[in-house]
Amino acid sequence: MVELEGTVPIFAVRRENGTVPLSVHNRRLTDMKHRRTILFAAVAAAGLAAIAWAVFAKPGGNGAAAAAGPKLTLENIPFNGQRAYGYLKQLCEIGPRPSGSPGMAKQQKLLTEHFKQHGGQVELQRFRVRDPRDGQWVPMANVIVRWRPEAKDRILLCAHYDTLPFPMLDPEDPLGRFVGANDNASGVALLMELAHDFNKLDLKYGVDFVMLDGEEYIFRRGDRMFIGSEWFARQYAKQQLKYRYRWGVLLDMIGATDLRLPQERNSIWWRDTRPLVAQIWATAARLGVREFLHKKGDEIDDDHVILHAVGRIPCIDVIQPMSEYPPWHTRGDTPDKCSPLSLAKVGWVIREWLKTVK
Repeated sequence: MVELEGTVPIFAVRRENGTVPLSVHNRRLTDMKHRRTILFAAVAAAGLAAIAWAVFAKPGGNGAAAAAGPKLTLENIPFNGQRAYGYLKQLCEIGPRPSGSPGMAKQQKLLTEHFKQHGGQVELQRFRVRDPRDGQWVPMANVIVRWRPEAKDRILLCAHYDTLPFPMLDPEDPLGRFVGANDNASGVALLMELAHDFNKLDLKYGVDFVMLDGEEYIFRRGDRMFIGSEWFARQYAKQQLKYRYRWGVLLDMIGATDLRLPQERNSIWWRDTRPLVAQIWATAARLGVREFLHKKGDEIDDDHVILHAVGRIPCIDVIQPMSEYPPWHTRGDTPDKCSPLSLAKVGWVIREWLKTVK
């Protein structure tokens, strides 16, 4: 087991007009993942969505499915959202799953068995860090699932799988029980469902599913975040000659009943990730999944920032802004706030994009 100590440096996030320093470890507690929201005109957003629909609402190649009609349901989406929702509930039934806890150990066992059963090559990338409260060592592990491991050109699909230790923003009991249904059992459940028959897909690239530990092992303002993505990015950067990630997609908070997925601001600021945003949102428009909004969303500090800055992986964040999900980091983030239909829609978009990725 390796050790990861010290602090992560301030990264420079590349933007169109230069570089802007970004500290990913020091922020207000009530704004742990995003710093500001910029609102745009609804008419302009609607116009862009209409143009995208007109251009892209047609069948694609490589077996890509066309939109089933104006109203999408679980019955006419060829991605099993009900089964994905069952996985979400199964994860939440374990209980809290913070880094280094018995709940996390149970989750790791469940995920390892699940992905091996469906033909994935599973590796636990182990490391440990100091607990910010008392300095004791906390074991952590990123779960890596490889498909077509021999391929040198690869796609990264990732989601953090640790839960916040306590519901820090709960107005009544900030030390209560937190099961993290949308944040982020939803992203993990989508990957679990995507594993079904994944080896049968005719894909141009190898694919890695990575479930990242230590995304929010925090107890107070200023505690270190995104630990697993930092470790993963550093290991990747050391051996880039063996294989490379063409694209990366982070899935975070994608299961809410009232799902809205604008284009995360960092993802469209970075020049190297703009084409990826365009590909995925065009796929959603072609399929008629209107929850992928053709508008700029919040700027969000998340694992993709570390993967991009440290690993130089062109990775975007598919995420519902925390400002639009009231149960975020409260006891109320439970399975009843999530929807099988939302999981089906996002899962369908990601799978169809993988079939046609450039």
